[in-house]
Order: sequence, then C-alpha cells, then structure tokens
Amino acid sequence: MVHPIRVAARELGDVLKSVVDVNPAFMDTADKAAALVELTAIESRVAELRLRVCADAGDVAEAAGTRDVGVWAAAETRRRRGDCACELRLALTLADRPVLAAGVREGRVNLDQARAIAASLADLPSGVDEAVVDEAEAALVAYAATYGPIELRRLGRRILDVVAPEVAEAAEARKLAALEASAHERMRLRIHALGDGTTRISGLIPDASAARLATYLHAFTNPRRDNAPTPAEPVRAVPYGRKTAQAFCDLLEALDPARLPIHGGDATTLVVTISLTSLRERLGTATLGNPAPGESHDRITAAEARRLACTAQIVPAVLGGDSEVLDLGRSQRLFTRAQRRALALRDRECRAEGCQIPAAWCEAHHRDPWSTGGRTDLADGMLLCSHHHHRAHDGHFAADRLANGDLRFHRRT
Repeated sequence: MVHPIRVAARELGDVLKSVVDVNPAFMDTADKAAALVELTAIESRVAELRLRVCADAGDVAEAAGTRDVGVWAAAETRRRRGDCACELRLALTLADRPVLAAGVREGRVNLDQARAIAASLADLPSGVDEAVVDEAEAALVAYAATYGPIELRRLGRRILDVVAPEVAEAAEARKLAALEASAHERMRLRIHALGDGTTRISGLIPDASAARLATYLHAFTNPRRDNAPTPAEPVRAVPYGRKTAQAFCDLLEALDPARLPIHGGDATTLVVTISLTSLRERLGTATLGNPAPGESHDRITAAEARRLACTAQIVPAVLGGDSEVLDLGRSQRLFTRAQRRALALRDRECRAEGCQIPAAWCEAHHRDPWSTGGRTDLADGMLLCSHHHHRAHDGHFAADRLANGDLRFHRRT
C-alpha cells in the first residue's frame, strides 16, 4: 500500500501537469494577484510537508552511508549542500515546535518567516522556562500574519518584554553583562604612522565608549560648519568622514591635560622643539619631543607649532644657535578658563569675516603671535573657529585686521 504522503505528491504532480501548457498572459489582473498569493501559501505547505519527512529521514542517510539527510538530499537533488543543511535544521526545529509547524502547514507562515521565528526562539536565554518559550512561539506565529521576516526578527529580540516582562529585564542584564565583559577582553587600539603625514588609527572598543566618543564628536560637527568658506573661496561639499576626522583632532586639542594621568614624573604634556629662526619665519619645521613608544609622529611644520601654542598643553622649547635653549615656555602661555569665558562674552562667535561659528566651538588665538612677543591677555586674544585658526597659522594665507577687529583672510600672492 502506497503511503498517503506519496499519494498526495503524485496527485499534486498530476495537477501541475494539467496546467503545464496554460499561459498566464491570458489571466486578468485579479486572477494573477490571487494566484500568486495562493501559490505562495501552497508552496509553504508543500515545503512544510517535505521538511516533516526530512526531520524523520535519518534512516535514509544511514542506508546511503551519508552523515545526515541534508548531505544525502544535496547529492540526490543536485542542490547546494549549505541550503540542504539549513533546511534540515529548520525541519528539526519544526518537529519540536508544533505551533510554528502548524502555522507553516496551514500556509499562515512562510519559510522565511519560520526561519526568523526559529532563530528568535533559539536566541532566548537558556534559563528561560519552557512555558515562556511556548508563549513566545505563539506570539511570533500570530505576528506572522502582519510582519515579514525582518520585522519578526526584530520583534523576536524583544519578545520576552511582551510575554514575560518580569524575566526579560534580568535576562537582558545578564546578556549585557556578558557582552560588556567580552568587549573589554577583545578591545584593541592601534596607532600606526604611515610616513606620509597621516596616521592610521584602527581598533575595537566597547559600545558604551564608542557611543561616548560619537557624542563628543557630534559636539564638534553639529551644527558646526567645518571648512566654512571665506568670502574669497567657493562653497564646496566636505565629506562626512573628513568632518568626523577633523572633529576627532579638535577633541584631542580640547582635552584638559590637567585631568589626564601623570606619567614620566610630569603631567601629560607635549614638548615641541623649534629653532628661533623657524619660529619667526613662515617656513620651517618643529620636532615633537615625546612621541608614543614605537611611534614616529615627530615632525610638524612651524605653522602647526605656532597654532598648537595657542590652544594645546605644550611646552615650546625654543632653540638658538648650537641648540641653545632660549626659552622653555609653560602652559601659562595658554588662555585661562576665566579669560576664555571673557573672550566668549566679548566675541560671541568666530572673529573671521563672515563666519558665525558660535564661541562654544571656537579656540582662543593670539592676535600677535607669542613667538613675536604677543601677550596672553584679553586685549591680545580673539576667538577663531578651528578652520580659521588653521588659516591664521598657515603661511599660505594672510589676515587683514578690519576696523571692527575682525580678520579677513586671503591667499598670499
């Protein structure tokens, strides 16, 4: 006697043969739409039947000498082995999940939805009671009438909040604790100088630290207008990645060195060594005296050294002939917090002509460079945004002081 499942398969094959020559071009729109929905449901029901047989076909693999029925099916049906292995896993899941299996069998859940639901149930914490898992299964199968696989996967991640909120918080706390512990074990950071004036920073940090960094960078990029054009320049789009990189550089300069750890017997301080001639001239270079061990970020332009002297916690070691130390500047060369607040009250925004970057995102700048005798007082100070502060120390640009004290930048001829 032939088994009913084989009878059904033969009859289904005969029905399909009866429409093999039927051209769907002659169907009206309503019939096509209905047929597509109905055939999809039938396809899921046929697939469920096949998977039901697959879950109980271990003897087939044993008779053929293969590892499992998925490997056997891949060879016999000339399909991808990975696809057959996934189907076997789903078949075994459906065998253990009667509510989900019934949904697929009745055409209420398609295979993609079933995979999403099965994955969500598998991701539930191991300590969750089986009755709660059953409630989660029933809820997700009900959601399948409205939501697709992607939405079901998202709902599945929070399904405990729906069926067992008293369990969800504790389970989530344990999961997060495990993730945080793993993140701290796996976090890495590498700083590698490329030798072309740039340094590659790559790493892996915990989500909480990454979110904190992103928040800090947003303070510099929104609504800050990086690279705001001067009146003589055309407007140009700046890539977001470049804005973020500039924000990261600005963040490093904004850090308060007094709050950083002590190392080497002194506060965290950057020493910049430069000759008196280079300091006074537009061209020249300076040396960073204390790069990180194993790194080579040891050369910058004199213009960059002069700019850093306005804002960074650096010690400018000025050398005369025969490397004689003429001046070892101290951080008192920097504007104090009180002076910074007074400049913000007075200037309110960047003092470059036409720039409206607010004072909160500006940097204190010496009108007369300290290298030429400038003083760190309010009369000699002014606020410039990061873009224009770089311009002020760029030898390719000159700055004219306007009647109201603002600066007008233009490229040197």
